Amino acid sequence: MQQPKSIGKSISIIYRQGQCYINKMLEPYGISSGQFIFLSILYQKDGIKQEEMASSLNIDKGTTARAIKKLEEEGYIYRQKDKEDNRAQLVFLTQKAHDIKDDIYKILKSWTNILVSGFSEEDTIKLVELLEMMTENIRDYYEGKESK
Repeated sequence: MQQPKSIGKSISIIYRQGQCYINKMLEPYGISSGQFIFLSILYQKDGIKQEEMASSLNIDKGTTARAIKKLEEEGYIYRQKDKEDNRAQLVFLTQKAHDIKDDIYKILKSWTNILVSGFSEEDTIKLVELLEMMTENIRDYYEGKESK
């Protein structure tokens, strides 16, 4: 019987290579793969709490704070206190961040195109469905639920 291929190994390779690709493509902007994901969140919903960003990305608060600080230093975002909760910080995009939005999306699209090169539309749709199921399985695991 043939040994099954390692899903984890393939995901790890894709992740590492994706980080390298995105870092190389973002280098002219002074940001890295560790920060661009926060810009992506803000492009969808500008002016959200820093904690909300961390939670939605499932990234710890310390890592989020460092990424936000770097984006602020580079002039892509600014923070202000939440008027409803003085302990919370709201994060907003600057014009500089808006100016590179199309470039950011082109970089992400180009990486996706590399990943699904040669795939049929049906295969791509199925792949996304399966990856979303895997993500849900992980979420369920960490929430103490049984996997489906």
